[in-house]
Amino acid sequence: MNSVINIGIDVHKDSYSLCSYSFATNQAFGQTRIGSDNDLVIKYVRRLQKEQPDVEVLCGYEAGPTGYGLYRDLQKAGIGCVIIAPTTLPKASGNRIKNDRLDAMELSKHLAFGTYSAVHVPTAEDEAVKNFTRLRNTRVDALKKAKQNLLSFLLRVGRSFDGGKSYWTQAHYTWLKQQRFVDSVDQETFNEYLQEVHDQQDKVDRYNKRIEELSQLDAYREKVAKLCCFRGIETHTALSLISEVGDFSRFADAQQFSSYLGLVPGEDSSGQRERRGKITKAGNTRLRVLLVEGANATLRSSLYGQKSKRLKARQEGNELNVIAYADRANRRLHHVYHHLTIRGVNKNKATVAVARELSCFIWGMMNNKID
Repeated sequence: MNSVINIGIDVHKDSYSLCSYSFATNQAFGQTRIGSDNDLVIKYVRRLQKEQPDVEVLCGYEAGPTGYGLYRDLQKAGIGCVIIAPTTLPKASGNRIKNDRLDAMELSKHLAFGTYSAVHVPTAEDEAVKNFTRLRNTRVDALKKAKQNLLSFLLRVGRSFDGGKSYWTQAHYTWLKQQRFVDSVDQETFNEYLQEVHDQQDKVDRYNKRIEELSQLDAYREKVAKLCCFRGIETHTALSLISEVGDFSRFADAQQFSSYLGLVPGEDSSGQRERRGKITKAGNTRLRVLLVEGANATLRSSLYGQKSKRLKARQEGNELNVIAYADRANRRLHHVYHHLTIRGVNKNKATVAVARELSCFIWGMMNNKID
């Protein structure tokens, strides 16, 4: 190949803006706006290849809500394509002019000069599983909202459960079933709120069962079993990690993986001054939340007590060194939390630090760095 033509694509729901750029001639050309039809992009590239048969073509567009469909169609057509992480693109200060045409031109130049980082593109199977685990998360959120609505209604009408803070236990549900109201409209309102809680709980239970089935697919079974050896990580979290991350070896070390999750502290240092701030919260928000939840679950367990039956069942069948590594992680996480709280660190900050440690152990487990 004599040269490379870089094609920047500004992708929107209703339209694509394209611009080609040649590094050899330092010229942008072929700017056009088309409908959001992947076949039209392929036709654009084929016409360019016909006009310049000795060039190599590389397309690129920013990651966004449109997903990976364009990438996969271009790859299937034998056309090189990358999906660019928007946060890695340098921004020109003072630039107040922004439109689709200029965005496409800028993307083509970033491709030519290599001033970008490509995002990981999951397999079609991973993406489908990821979407299902996210569906389960939306149902969990809906269940929380349904419970809040019911409790708020009961508070407004002066009904309170006398079982302390143990809401949503068997005793609490028994109490709910016993509630009767003089006003028929209040009774109807209560029944609807309670039924919504049951409906959402049924959906969550059904999705959890399906996630258990998906975790037994050949592509996930062994990896899920390993991750479930950690306290605080059960099937849903394990499958979410695997389907969202894909290839754990693409991270050079555990620190890089933690950075991807946004669990590392930000830094503002200069000269002799070092200043570290809050965690960056960059990268995958959903996985970061799951790991913080996992850290909380780990810390609720006893460091010196016996393993629960559920944990023993999850660890059963795994190799001894895998189980030992997970147990070592549990001890480390408790020690980190204890050390930080003794120093007076806020409990929430200490929990986030534990989540960061947990992410490092997960990286080690998935890359067989367990000895």
